Amino acid sequence: MRKVEHWIEENLNLSAEIQENIFMSLLALLGLWIISRLLLRLASRQQTDSRKLYQWRKTTNYVVTGLGIIFLANIWFDGFSSITTFLGIFSVGLVVVLRDPILNIMGWVFLIWKRPFKVGDRIKIGPYTGDVIDIAFFQFTLNELGEWVDSEQATGRVVHVPNGQVFTQPQTNYNYGFPFIWHEVQLRITFESNWQKAKTILEEIASRNCEKLSEAAENLVRAEAQQHLIFYKSFAPRVFTKVRENGIQLTARYLCGLNARRESENSIWEEVLTQFLSTPDIRFAYPTTRFYSTMESQQDEAEAQQVEAPEKRRR
Repeated sequence: MRKVEHWIEENLNLSAEIQENIFMSLLALLGLWIISRLLLRLASRQQTDSRKLYQWRKTTNYVVTGLGIIFLANIWFDGFSSITTFLGIFSVGLVVVLRDPILNIMGWVFLIWKRPFKVGDRIKIGPYTGDVIDIAFFQFTLNELGEWVDSEQATGRVVHVPNGQVFTQPQTNYNYGFPFIWHEVQLRITFESNWQKAKTILEEIASRNCEKLSEAAENLVRAEAQQHLIFYKSFAPRVFTKVRENGIQLTARYLCGLNARRESENSIWEEVLTQFLSTPDIRFAYPTTRFYSTMESQQDEAEAQQVEAPEKRRR
């Protein structure tokens, strides 16, 4: 062994200390690689979910890389002279190598502690909207809504969002402090229509299809909403009137459950179509274009002059 070290020192210009450091480094990396392989094989036997296996593999690689940096630093820099040096290098290694996992863990702590949303809530974070179906250590899971499906209906896809996104993306919670949502249905009728009758009909239809709360339920919902500084004077549906360029716009605003939005809107539109089309003095407005012909106007003037000329001669 001494002969090999002496030969390497003479021919490769590597001292005995450097040779020892190289050998210890290779030994440490080999040991970490064997440990990671054993852990992944054990996980593959115990776990059949490919998504969790992927997370296991990713986390194991992060941990092994971090330990490798610590061991190599300890080998090549003659150990740590103090606990401060050790903690400093350890912290740098964690920040550089384990940045995303640590951020996700802190996001999980934030979700458990502050509870901006919980399992069962409907939220929107970044481009994704869905119902929260799981909050795990590194990610939370959404049952996706919307995208190519109208009225926030389920798409059938499941979206996994890293917990760290709660620090960088705004979140919209549909349930926070108020268990219902306000929905609106807009329609337009012509200026010649009886808009007062149309408004009355729309109010009656919205009242039949809105969320009906008892007095006790209203007080409970109002008290829960006020805890988050959300104040509502009334939960009754209303119809608002507005003049547009091609007619009168009527907007029905009513209360509905999170999962009843599309059904209630469908029922309202079916009743509106049935009653408005059967009422002679109510007509839907739609974009129209009117044309005025100059030649027709000149012909009308010429005919009028021909009629006036005989009358003048009789006088």
